[in-house]
Amino acid sequence: MSETKTDTKAGAKKLFIKTYGCQMNVYDSERMAESLGGSGYTEVSSPEEADMILLNTCHIREKAAEKIYSELGRYKDLKLANPDLKIGVAGCVAQAEGEEIIRRQPMVDLVVGPQSYHKLPQLEAKAGKGVKALDTDFPEEDKFEHLKARPKAKRAPAAFLTVQEGCDKFCAFCVVPYTRGAEVSRPAERVLSEARDLVERGVREITLLGQNVNAYHGAGESGTWGLARLIRELAKVDGLERIRFTTSHPNDMEDDLIAAHGDCDKLMPYLHLPVQSGSDRILKAMNRKHTAEEYIRLIERIRAARPDIAMSGDFIVGFPGETDQDFEDTMNLVREVGYGSAYSFKYSPRPGTPAAEKDDKMVDADVASERLYRLQELITEQQRAFQDAMIGREVSVLFERKGRLAGQMVGKSEYLHAVHVTDDVAVGEIARVRIIESGPNSLAGVVLR
Repeated sequence: MSETKTDTKAGAKKLFIKTYGCQMNVYDSERMAESLGGSGYTEVSSPEEADMILLNTCHIREKAAEKIYSELGRYKDLKLANPDLKIGVAGCVAQAEGEEIIRRQPMVDLVVGPQSYHKLPQLEAKAGKGVKALDTDFPEEDKFEHLKARPKAKRAPAAFLTVQEGCDKFCAFCVVPYTRGAEVSRPAERVLSEARDLVERGVREITLLGQNVNAYHGAGESGTWGLARLIRELAKVDGLERIRFTTSHPNDMEDDLIAAHGDCDKLMPYLHLPVQSGSDRILKAMNRKHTAEEYIRLIERIRAARPDIAMSGDFIVGFPGETDQDFEDTMNLVREVGYGSAYSFKYSPRPGTPAAEKDDKMVDADVASERLYRLQELITEQQRAFQDAMIGREVSVLFERKGRLAGQMVGKSEYLHAVHVTDDVAVGEIARVRIIESGPNSLAGVVLR
């Protein structure tokens, strides 16, 4: 989770946003802050300073709702000391819990789902009159169209841009279809316009976001555009040097998008493509609608288009009914694919999902923990091997910030590795770097002039 920070202006109302979860929530928090900026709010870095506290929540992790209720409890003294303090809950937990949040935590003034945060100014005004404000609808209008234009402030060199929301896949373990709704794609020209605006303010790399981003099907010139068409048009934007996208579903990795990895220079050679399990039996129980073999053949096609691509994935261990052989199938898939990085989790039920009803098939907690440990050992081994193979190579690095050490600068390679140097480079500069050292989570290099 992250917290947004901005300098305050004298006399402005003060807003503290705490962001949980994925990159899309980070993007949403930025837009919420901009939306409330029109009501006179400026961001601050601590809840003690705030006139309004807003929790932008995520429902993916275990016991997500309980963690939010616990967090809200920490603000009780602040509310008692300042009855005018407004407290709001936004995001996926807000969508899932709705009125229950206000019932359990009466000090909460407003609750808004992820599809309705463009209405925050109206909800804030309603709360200011002492009325509890709640909006967890799935409105038909495009929320992005109703948001104010972004302020023309200077931006960091890398930015997120949401192009698609929601999911129609209904994986058995996932709450996204229930909290974010059906798949909706933003019109192509609105995405292009926002991208141009970001570039004008200093952005050089954009990561396109979506719960199922490669299912993008936005209205564009001469009909519906897929993600590959959108990427190719974004590549024409002067000053935009790098394009990424996340997160994808294997079933929506179409031929033109695979081809784009080979023929679009600005599309970075890094792809996060979750598979979740290497067992066909578990994949079927998860309602993934693909097999392990189909996933492996897809990886082969992607690597044929871009041989140096870094692959990333997601894995769930201990899914209800998972046997030792099912887990070994997952380990074998990981060995065959060879990941540059991957994320792995122990299954935990999400209320309202089909998998949550399979209590009789739950895997013993200790067994699941042991499987997760073994999987993470293998993933770490592959990640380290991929990093070590970078030593002696030249990579392109976009420098984003100063490092922890004096004179150190940190950026990201095209493969999404963190790279640090002690050379004289500026934030926003893209430079060729020779890698000289591989650490646990980063690479060290020297800038080539």
